[in-house]
Amino acid sequence: MEVVAPFKEGEDFIKEAGGEVVKLCFQCGLCTTTCPWNIVRKFIIRKMLRQAQFGLTDFDDEEWWLCTTCNACVRRCPRGVGITDVMEAIRRIMVQSGIVPASLHSAMASLGGVGNPMREEREKRADWAQGLEVKAFTPGTELLYFPCCVPAYDSRVRNVARATANILQKVGADFGILGVKESCCGESVRKGGNESVFLSLAQSNINAFVEAGVKKIVVTSPHCYSTFKSEYPELGGNFEVIHFTQYLAELLREGKLKLEKELKKRVVYQDPCYLGRHHGIYDEPREVLSSIPGLELVEFPDYRESSICCGGGGGRIWMDTKKGERFSDIRLEEAVELGGNILAVACPYCMLNFENSVLTVDKGDVIEVKDISELVQEAM
Repeated sequence: MEVVAPFKEGEDFIKEAGGEVVKLCFQCGLCTTTCPWNIVRKFIIRKMLRQAQFGLTDFDDEEWWLCTTCNACVRRCPRGVGITDVMEAIRRIMVQSGIVPASLHSAMASLGGVGNPMREEREKRADWAQGLEVKAFTPGTELLYFPCCVPAYDSRVRNVARATANILQKVGADFGILGVKESCCGESVRKGGNESVFLSLAQSNINAFVEAGVKKIVVTSPHCYSTFKSEYPELGGNFEVIHFTQYLAELLREGKLKLEKELKKRVVYQDPCYLGRHHGIYDEPREVLSSIPGLELVEFPDYRESSICCGGGGGRIWMDTKKGERFSDIRLEEAVELGGNILAVACPYCMLNFENSVLTVDKGDVIEVKDISELVQEAM
């Protein structure tokens, strides 16, 4: 195995992204036992941290691209090591060296060229809203709805954005969209190590938001939520950000949202990593689901802080994952074993992965995958 000797640029990157904290690692191995990859294959995180500690990193090792940044290891680390930050730092070095998985490279090129990872035309970004009479955001509008690239462009997930817009209209929310003026939030490309493309996307969005007079943003994706809330402020983008499940919970508490139609289904809820472990949002999605008449909410044995990642974070939503190594397949099988009719999600990446798993494990006649917004729309 070829080992790359340390060099100053790499050392600086690792230090800036939390690599200095890696020196606190005392090789207890909790990160390795916590990582979901060890359910499907051998992935020794402490070995990689050891390499980073001494600046001896094999940049050709595919394992640096496995991390989904689910944050399970960070939550359990007794020394507070920012393990996902170290992974991201190494990836930045690899990207600058031209070492990127082909599928991720394609997504990065598309993000840099047309502002979305799917090679779709920017002019089509608002096509999901056709026929809904959704207005363009103008100064003075209360809410900007930011749907995420996946619901905006992927036909399998488009109903999530449409359901969200329908609900916002029915409760009388003053909202609008920016359509072609918006770009991808940049989360996946930053976690994939391409800092320059992230900065370009982020600055483009911040400029568009400021020019339009945006103050408050409601988002579909936990990845957009995390990026707007935690990363845009360092670039001067300070906006109030709320995930749609939080918004729905607020409406329910205020009596502005009435759910009256029964949905007699057994529903298993998947905690998105970027909503749960990254930001501690566990209660609101459950509050919304529990408010739907007739719905029976069932929990995975490992849920909330212990929930298993779907496999889409850290840029892996755009990378190839071998059959037999897909966390979403395992999770879907568990939901079926629990007798679930519906696997409920609150993240477009989860939706994509679980929709693929329904086909992979041939369970389409047993269980459906639906976003919470779709279930609320049915119950209104």
